[in-house]
Amino acid sequence: MKVLKTLKDGDFLITNMAVHRHNRSVESLYKNSRLRGLSYKTYMADIRHNLSNKAYFIFTPKEKCIMSYLSLLEKMLEQKKISRRQFMTQASALGLIAAAPTILTKHAIASETPQKGGTFRHAMTGASTSDSLDPATLFANHAINISSQVSNCLVEIDHNFKPVPELAESWEASSDAKKWVFKLRKGVEFHNGKTMTVNDVIFSINHHRGEESKSAAKPYLKSVESIKADGNDTVVFTLSEGSADFPFILGDYHLRIYPEGTEGKDWEKAIGTGGYILENWEPGVRALTKRNPNYWKTGRAHFNEVETIAISDVNARTNALKTGRIDAMDRVDVKTVHLLKKMPNLNVSAITGTMHYSVPMLVDVKPYSDKNVRMALKLAVDREEMVKNILKGYGELGNDHPISSVNRYHASNLEQRKYDPDKANFYMKKAGMLDHTFNLHASDAAFSGAVDAAVLYQESAKKAGIKINVVREPSDGYWSNVWTKKEWCMCYWSGRPVEDMMFSVGYATGAPWNDTHWSNEKFNKLLKEARAELDEAKRLQLYTEMQQICNEDSGTVIPMFNQIVEGFSSKLGHGAVSAHMELDGHRNTERWWFKA
Repeated sequence: MKVLKTLKDGDFLITNMAVHRHNRSVESLYKNSRLRGLSYKTYMADIRHNLSNKAYFIFTPKEKCIMSYLSLLEKMLEQKKISRRQFMTQASALGLIAAAPTILTKHAIASETPQKGGTFRHAMTGASTSDSLDPATLFANHAINISSQVSNCLVEIDHNFKPVPELAESWEASSDAKKWVFKLRKGVEFHNGKTMTVNDVIFSINHHRGEESKSAAKPYLKSVESIKADGNDTVVFTLSEGSADFPFILGDYHLRIYPEGTEGKDWEKAIGTGGYILENWEPGVRALTKRNPNYWKTGRAHFNEVETIAISDVNARTNALKTGRIDAMDRVDVKTVHLLKKMPNLNVSAITGTMHYSVPMLVDVKPYSDKNVRMALKLAVDREEMVKNILKGYGELGNDHPISSVNRYHASNLEQRKYDPDKANFYMKKAGMLDHTFNLHASDAAFSGAVDAAVLYQESAKKAGIKINVVREPSDGYWSNVWTKKEWCMCYWSGRPVEDMMFSVGYATGAPWNDTHWSNEKFNKLLKEARAELDEAKRLQLYTEMQQICNEDSGTVIPMFNQIVEGFSSKLGHGAVSAHMELDGHRNTERWWFKA
């Protein structure tokens, strides 16, 4: 294949995830591409790279390629490289929505029937010896995944980023979204044989609402005035203000249902309603669970046992996967992912979701309290270089706000911030801080390649006359000793399925995970308005303005959104994989199985 320098009018560029209309030349195609923000040189290099790997079709008139592209989509769906949602989106863009249901039905019938049995072993990062299974304290991958094995929420967030019934079988809201009524499933048992009741649900949600609670879910529940039982199987939530996305909130991984009265060390027993029962739990090391023979969900939780191992070092996780010691791993090193792809017994998935890498600074600490300093540091990072060298193309540019391109109210029209050393120098000079050395604390505990990213940041800032000292921190204790404690550090976020949740937990004034201590009165006002607004167009307008405020004023630098890149054995079967969170929304142990 060859890259054509000039195309005829009406030609299309077909990629593995998009259809780009060409008007006159590659230059105009570039300007209209969703990859805006990349330099033309980088864009053309990306085209050449993907052509060489046959990820792109050649330039060709629409009528000659459109069916070929549909065939490509069908093949990618079969190989689970795209979700059903992504397939439908692309088919719709091609005007082939009528053909899509037939193809989806065919693949649903052809998909392998889940098999019971086997011991599933997976390894992940995000573990500490201080971890607890108290749902109010859940923070990183290891404990979150274990909690997902042993317990359930009222609502599940599916692979299409939609709320679907879990322990609640249905719900309905008042016209102003201030009153929400949830009907509970009947006959659901905890692992100790106790039947789940309305009181268990009320207790579990209130666990996060108390004055002393430090739960990250507490901001989500701030508007809840009361939670009351209406009979034996109905829970009524009364809110002080409308909340259009309230079912999403009750699908948050903290808000899990446990028996009434659970406290203290009882949380570590993890007596939930989930598909697996906890057998052994060593915080920061491993957990062993076995299948719950009385699980209330049909067609879920297929493994006999699950071993969840904490391995923080990416090389050690990779070697464990290669040698068959484990069956799956999170956060594949993108620098070596091409080697994993060559192994016939392994599969690699790369899914675009809401995850992003950030560089938060404490805005209540000088000199980060100066908006000019914050703006200078945002302009001093070369985002294109980071996506190219840190993500190796497995991601996209960040724009200093936490809302992903897959989120419903993403501000797609917000101008992409570009690397501009001259402007960065201007703002830093205006702040009078050109002689200051900024300490940037980094560890690969934040994300794989975090230290390298900090060094790239240091080099790009140097061209603006800004001095950055990279402080390498130990992985152990990074989240308890560095994040939110040091003035400027590397960080990652899983993101959230809806804008209200992301802003409420990480950006609202006083939020437990507001890792910059940022407070903006106008932002907080818009957050409340958007939460209660039921008109879609108005919500988009409000959330767009909030993203712009973050972009211009907050203390968070967000240089890139990373794809979820994970490796697993080809022996594993699964349906469409969720990009809501890592490891299939942390429900891989429930949704996956070993092939026959």
